[in-house]
Amino acid sequence: MILVDAADAVLGAAPKLEAHRTGVLHRAFSVFVFDSRGDLLLQRRARTKYHSGGLWTNTCCGHPRPGEDAGRAARQRLREEMGFTCALAAVGSFSYRADVGGGLEEHELDHVYVGVHDGVPLPSPAEVDAWRRCAIPMVEEELRHAPGRFTAWFAPALAVALRAGVPPLPAALRPR
Repeated sequence: MILVDAADAVLGAAPKLEAHRTGVLHRAFSVFVFDSRGDLLLQRRARTKYHSGGLWTNTCCGHPRPGEDAGRAARQRLREEMGFTCALAAVGSFSYRADVGGGLEEHELDHVYVGVHDGVPLPSPAEVDAWRRCAIPMVEEELRHAPGRFTAWFAPALAVALRAGVPPLPAALRPR
């Protein structure tokens, strides 16, 4: 994983598990894919994931490898996790720190991307237990009443997407 400072300048690299055990700040990305009606595609992480398994989260997420562009990594991970690709637009970033259990800590500078896809996902069972599309007001209601059903990064990443005006989607991503 790419270790960074608060300004996202590269400081070095570390294995993923080591970075999560030590809580060092590292680069990440979160992808939010909407359909043309504005419903968000959510996934429930596979229970077998080494942290945050069984929790609902954004369409996909991950960490770029050293030397890899975050946008390119986000598109690749979307294909690996959800079985499709679409154009993605960067809409902002944020950092957070959270205990994710098992002696592990997320401390990420997370780049948020959005896209549009109306097709049916074909998720990898190693990554995803379930998926659903949900209107943003319903997602916000569920976050208020059952925040423990979601990953630690989901709410702040969603806030970045919503502050950017998503939905509606950037003009370049709107279906024609």
